[in-house]
Amino acid sequence: MMSSALRPDDGTGPSGTAAVSRETASPVLPTPNASVRLRPLGLSGSRIEGGLWADRRRTNHEVTIPFGAEQLEAAGNLLNLKLAAGAGGTYRGANDDTGNTAPFLDSDVYKWLEAVGWELAQFPDQRLLALAEPIIELVAEAQRADGYVDSYYQAALPGMEFTNPEWGHELYVAGHLIQAAVAWRRGLGDDRLMSIAERFVRRIEAELGPGKRELICGHPEFEMALVELYRSTGEARYLELARTLVERRGHGILGPCRYGARYWQDYEPVRTALEPAGHAVRQIYLECGVVDVAVETGDHELLEAVVRRWESMTSSRTYITGSLGSRHQDEAFGDAFELPPDRAYAETCAAIGSVMLSWRLLLATGEVRFADLIERTAYNAVLPGLAFDGTHFFYSNPLMRRSAGAEVLEGPATTRRANWFPIACCPPNLMRFLASFPDLAATVSERGLEIHQYVTGSLDAPINGGVVRISTETNYPWEGVVHVTVDESVAEAWTLSLRVPEWCPRATVSLGTERLAESGPGTIELTRGWTAGDQITLEMVMSPRATAPDPRIDAVRGTIALERGPLVYAVEDADLPDGKSVESMEVAQAPILGDTFQSEPGLGELTWISLDATLRNDEPGPIWPYRNLQTGRASLAGGQRIRVRALPYFAWGNRAALGMRIWLPAIARKSDD
Repeated sequence: MMSSALRPDDGTGPSGTAAVSRETASPVLPTPNASVRLRPLGLSGSRIEGGLWADRRRTNHEVTIPFGAEQLEAAGNLLNLKLAAGAGGTYRGANDDTGNTAPFLDSDVYKWLEAVGWELAQFPDQRLLALAEPIIELVAEAQRADGYVDSYYQAALPGMEFTNPEWGHELYVAGHLIQAAVAWRRGLGDDRLMSIAERFVRRIEAELGPGKRELICGHPEFEMALVELYRSTGEARYLELARTLVERRGHGILGPCRYGARYWQDYEPVRTALEPAGHAVRQIYLECGVVDVAVETGDHELLEAVVRRWESMTSSRTYITGSLGSRHQDEAFGDAFELPPDRAYAETCAAIGSVMLSWRLLLATGEVRFADLIERTAYNAVLPGLAFDGTHFFYSNPLMRRSAGAEVLEGPATTRRANWFPIACCPPNLMRFLASFPDLAATVSERGLEIHQYVTGSLDAPINGGVVRISTETNYPWEGVVHVTVDESVAEAWTLSLRVPEWCPRATVSLGTERLAESGPGTIELTRGWTAGDQITLEMVMSPRATAPDPRIDAVRGTIALERGPLVYAVEDADLPDGKSVESMEVAQAPILGDTFQSEPGLGELTWISLDATLRNDEPGPIWPYRNLQTGRASLAGGQRIRVRALPYFAWGNRAALGMRIWLPAIARKSDD
């Protein structure tokens, strides 16, 4: 279990370091003058105390983060920093099967440190602190006297700093260092990493700051980190550097790329680009930085440009799971409606980046649609990245895995996930996401408190000069009922806002026996003088549903998917008769659906969806795999009729059977024909 013991507040940080003024423990913390509608409560103001997310976060704290430290040692990430600090040896960083050397491995260390910072802010734990302390000291030892710290260039290419903006990733690595520093400052009042980060940024400023060399990084990330550094330190030059880098992009500064300038978003200025393009993670990270610059400078044109591309992304380039990226070769967004299920790249990092972007847009605009996409993506595109055991990961998240000839990742067959990757950006990204997830649950505004994600927990919000305390209890996402109790209030009236998700056809809110409101998708706003003891019940209609794809998504035309509440469902071979696979399934276009909440060995308690299906007799036949519709139907005749069950997609891949699919081929008949 997580340690709940509090570290004594003796005016010092870990190891007796001088403590700094504690900020709100939030990864994104707009300044008081920023142009935002909503503000985060931070990890001290938003706590998750039960349910699915608490279980996943407990695994992250107890298993995944400590496992990550072991893997960073085994993979050589820490060795590389030791080399930069003066140790003997050779830089380690082979890039999968290409033979290239990865220059960005320090960033995985920094993401891991960021995760630890957010965890320790909520659950002081001497074990995690003991793992992190020597790594922080190692980073300090690796930093040169001039402030530069990047083990790839220090150990593998000394003297070549700032010579390869396209592929060198120096600013990308620096950005993750800044975000780790922010976590330790805001979460723990510890400024050691902040001192290192600021010295490195000053070295970067001397090379390519305003009025210096007109360079940008091939992998955006530094921009949003710089804005957070400005927010934390009050140093306006960091915001100006971020703004400068945003304005430079899109003017062909970077050199030729085998994938074209769209790959790293250097083909059109961010103010005028109409759609997301290129490497999905790079595009999303860039957009995060653009939003941060826009709200801190009051630049509405910049913000509108990001919203325009977000709308293009969600309307034509997002999988039903919320995943992004349909092309493996360049890890890129494909063309509009190019969303193949079996060849989906759908990188875990891209899903996490999508949540980061939608959160910033939610804070900026207050529009509920951004919270809706956060929910869909968090449950269906981020959670699948981590196996239930906490030590195996998906880098790519396909929506179909064929039973025969399936691409089997390295690692035990029981999970089919890998326990680490040569390019291991996704595992530590998952760690920091889960560590900071409570921050996404609710916000505060001039009007009151807004609840966006439904969990069992508690909220503290500064309202009308006082503090409002709320507790929530729910079995979401399995049930659509949420109980909200006002534990402490203020004298003046304030507004409690409750999101009604886009999937919900109807929701009601009651105060005791009094019906207060009824609504479809959107927001229910309740303004009144609240008193301690008030108990509100939100009831959302939650039942299984069949979903049809836009016909322009050619790869899944003629299929349906199953959803229930915020969850997307999948069918696995493990739930079919022996010898049958998901490739042989057919279902009705409008099936009769059932749902059952039950416990399953190895999976725990889940709500399953059931429906009738036909398993075709796909025995070996003619070598020509096409049929004349005038002489026979395209689907093989006959087959076995069964009642099949589907499980939440985030739970797939935790059993031995290989096959899985979300989109089910549908035929025009009722399920009881």
